[in-house]
Amino acid sequence: MAQATYRSVFRPGLFAGQTVIVTGGGSGIGRCTAHELANLGAAVALVGRSIEKLQNVQAEIEGAGGKVSIHSCDIRDEAGVKAMVADVLARHGKIDGLVNNAGGQYPQPAKDISFKGWEAVVRNNLTGGFLVAREVFNQCMEQHGGSIVNIIADIWGGMPTMAHSGAARAGMLSFTETAACEWSSSAVRVNAVAPGWIASSGFDTYSPEMQAHLRSLKTKVPLQRYGTEAEISAAIVFLLSEAAAFITGSCIRVDGGVPNARPTWTLQQHDRSKPFEGFLLAQPPKCLSVKD
Repeated sequence: MAQATYRSVFRPGLFAGQTVIVTGGGSGIGRCTAHELANLGAAVALVGRSIEKLQNVQAEIEGAGGKVSIHSCDIRDEAGVKAMVADVLARHGKIDGLVNNAGGQYPQPAKDISFKGWEAVVRNNLTGGFLVAREVFNQCMEQHGGSIVNIIADIWGGMPTMAHSGAARAGMLSFTETAACEWSSSAVRVNAVAPGWIASSGFDTYSPEMQAHLRSLKTKVPLQRYGTEAEISAAIVFLLSEAAAFITGSCIRVDGGVPNARPTWTLQQHDRSKPFEGFLLAQPPKCLSVKD
């Protein structure tokens, strides 16, 4: 008997018969979202650069009785993206949803960012997402409709120490709004989700100094905690679902209210906000267990 890996708030079978691409599906938010979609009946096409990571997630989903295929692709490579989308269509016959989740960045003051570093982050967080969305639209959704969710970040007010990522994520928000208008006549909805400080495996990829900084951020959140991967996935799944049929060109912030904190207001420490822990295989980042 398959072992359940997800406790979704959405009805069983919500995505039965549908195919959804999840880029960056080998870890973190992408892995979690892929599990929830598969749990709800979708055939999930996992996309990422590391075939080993994709294979691990594939084994998890199949072990839980889900349907999944894996597709190795660097989303920054136009020819590779075209071939990947064609491969998904050859495997599944259609594409109903896209979760544009792949991305990455590193902390550095704006004055020290090299041209190469700037270009790498922008290509990863903006150009790559555009290429995947464009190819999914051109190769399938223009004729058949669908839903696209672009994952951005908490860019409100800028991203000090990550100017390259902030600029790219803001660009993806603008692209989301533009594509929502241009592609509406094809019954394609395009929305975004902006995660705040989410306790995922990505925390452990930063330097010890940055990890120490991340551990200090909880007190700056009005809800006084980090978010969970499952809380991001829930927003994504909602936007992909039929319940969001009249929502396009929008962005859902999932950030605990950080942009609403003001210097004129002192945040109170509390533990009253309880996280949604729907992903049963979720593992908290190791860096949060370190005592400073």
